[in-house]
Amino acid sequence: MPLHDPEYERGLVWFRRDLRASDHAALYHALRSCKSVWCVFIFDTEILEPLLARDLRHDRRVEFIRASVVELSQALHDVAPNASPNGGSGLIVRHGPARDLVLQVADALKVDAVFVNHDYEPDAIARDDEVTRKLKARGRAFHTFKDQVIFEKDEILTQSATPFSVFTPYKRTWLKTVTPFYVSAYPVELYAGRLAPLYADLRQQPPSLADMGFAKTNLDELDIPAGASGAYSLFDAFTEHIADYHEARDYPGVHGTSCLSVHLRFGTISIRALARAALDLVHRGAAAGAKGAETWLSELIWRDFYFQILHHRPDLARGASFKPAFDRIRWEQGPHAERLFDAWCRGATGYPLIDAAMTQINTTGYMHNRLRMVTASFLAKDLGLDWRWGERYFAEQLNDFDLSANNGGWQWAASSGCDAQPWFRIFNPVTQSQKFDADGAFIRRYLPGLAKLSNETIHAPWLASPAELDRAGIVLGRDYPEAVVDHEAARHATLERYAVVKSAY
Repeated sequence: MPLHDPEYERGLVWFRRDLRASDHAALYHALRSCKSVWCVFIFDTEILEPLLARDLRHDRRVEFIRASVVELSQALHDVAPNASPNGGSGLIVRHGPARDLVLQVADALKVDAVFVNHDYEPDAIARDDEVTRKLKARGRAFHTFKDQVIFEKDEILTQSATPFSVFTPYKRTWLKTVTPFYVSAYPVELYAGRLAPLYADLRQQPPSLADMGFAKTNLDELDIPAGASGAYSLFDAFTEHIADYHEARDYPGVHGTSCLSVHLRFGTISIRALARAALDLVHRGAAAGAKGAETWLSELIWRDFYFQILHHRPDLARGASFKPAFDRIRWEQGPHAERLFDAWCRGATGYPLIDAAMTQINTTGYMHNRLRMVTASFLAKDLGLDWRWGERYFAEQLNDFDLSANNGGWQWAASSGCDAQPWFRIFNPVTQSQKFDADGAFIRRYLPGLAKLSNETIHAPWLASPAELDRAGIVLGRDYPEAVVDHEAARHATLERYAVVKSAY
């Protein structure tokens, strides 16, 4: 196959949340368009310093990114091992304000153009607009490409050319629109020979966690493999049980999910590869596990859905409710509200499923999706606290934190979002526990102090007899918290609190 004639002499690929060397839109287009291509990743202090300011030194995401960057540099070297007599290409790594350092690297290399994949968050868009203007002033181009999603921005609209705000019709249109073209891989390897060697003054090992002010976490103990190799090992394992996904995904005590969300967040695996695999299984039918694959594909489509919501409503990133009427709700405030929030954050509410879920996120950076819904509902509709408090807490704790999905999930639970649960629907934390953790396996894993309670009382320890509590070695209020609220009373208070939004329905 003849190679495409390059438009530019020199190009630079700026990696951000796309840490892989294969099926990469910006890398492919840079290699196709330039005679020589360099690659850079910047540990952006504008993102990292606020974490340090909040004393989040033990951030698993930073450790995950660093390990993925190390692997990416090796992968770029391996793609073009003969790029230079000194051992091939690799990744230029810097630490500092990305909006400044990318310009410095572009100047140092005298590149004609910088290539990136789209970033959809409002702050990132503003940063890229600034970089575009400054590159243009230097006579350099800035090219961006779709890579994080299958469909973006205005690619899927209603028949009246307006954005979808309900998922099911969005999904139907998504499925009608998708073709093999949209999920095809970018053949980076065709042009890999154009990856340029790293000059001696560009070679630099990624800064250590300590160099950046961070500390090692328990990431290794949690068996969360980083990099593209980690992503594909998880994906390969998931394909062994994807046929059961539609049934197993709701049970936090069962290993029924893909565990790929953090890899999608940082782009160590291509969304096209995952959607292509899911579509293939769906088309092959029941024998190939189509039901599970179809349900999993829906989750990938939800991801696209929330990205397009954020594109059309960037004010959501600043705390606006998707449905403006919900901004009239008066949430609990003051010292009592702060104590309730602290109990929720620490996993000390007295409701075992809630507390086990919060212990899970605090100790692992992960929370099962069913539990994200239940804990979010509990915060807003049992404790009466502003959903934005929980949104911010999850943003700090989740390994896979993604602004659009996190905001979408929290507004869904608080009923203020697009296609959200009705405002009068309130999860009962005890019945949710009985239904989705019937034998208490999940609760016992994260709250071992409750392990000796029966399968009936472990969901609501206050229902245990004094004798059973004594046998289990539990004194409520000492060994395990008493419930911070009564669910039935909280339910009535919530219905009154939400009465101001009745007119929105």
